[in-house]
Amino acid sequence: MAVLPGGTVTFLFTDIEGSTKLLQELGDDYSQIVSDHRRLLRESLGERGGTEVDTQGDAFFYSFPRARDAVAGAVAAQRALAAHEWPAGSEVRVRMGLHTGEPSVGDEGYLGLDVVRAARICSAGHGGQILLSETTRALLGNELPDGVAIVDLGQQNLKDVQHERIFQLALDGDRTFPPLKTDTPKSASDELGDRIERHVLEMVEASLAPGKTKKKAKGESANMLRFTVIGLVELLLVVLTLIIIIWLVKTILF
Repeated sequence: MAVLPGGTVTFLFTDIEGSTKLLQELGDDYSQIVSDHRRLLRESLGERGGTEVDTQGDAFFYSFPRARDAVAGAVAAQRALAAHEWPAGSEVRVRMGLHTGEPSVGDEGYLGLDVVRAARICSAGHGGQILLSETTRALLGNELPDGVAIVDLGQQNLKDVQHERIFQLALDGDRTFPPLKTDTPKSASDELGDRIERHVLEMVEASLAPGKTKKKAKGESANMLRFTVIGLVELLLVVLTLIIIIWLVKTILF
């Protein structure tokens, strides 16, 4: 393993979007796709001072001593990927995520939540998109590569690491991407609907549970309470009423 930069470092994660679909479409030609992709990324990121920490399949994990070098490497890599003539007319789109932190360095590599955060930021993106954490954005300042602009995507919810303000690097005017693939928290109306539905289930379960036994006379054994026709009708009316309430609440709130 290469000597890994310590102290404050910027992590860069990348992977090919839709790699499984490409593999199914291209078959044996997919190996050439991966080979060209690896070469282009290693050239672009290595020339900007990046250290390759790990690679698995079509994914890369790099670290940089400076946030600006990491951003420059990511921009250069995206442009190299876009300019490359891919075999069989295929389109290879790579998503990238960057985050800066102060991780621990162990025998097996970097340790800590900063690594997880960088990986989650990458996973939230789309092919051709470069995403930055708020920390990386702050360190970058106003020194942007030529033709690059910053787009504030706002506060996002990332799996396992919760909130993070995400920024996008817009290359050469390209700002159009689908919404980020993040964990969307439930709204207040969702929570209300869920509570009502749980209440309905609880009432139905309580109604269907065996009733308490009644004594016919002292010393006689208890008998199980059975539903009468009237009891069943009342139960159905209760359930129907609650279902109507749920429908009305969701109609009003949505």
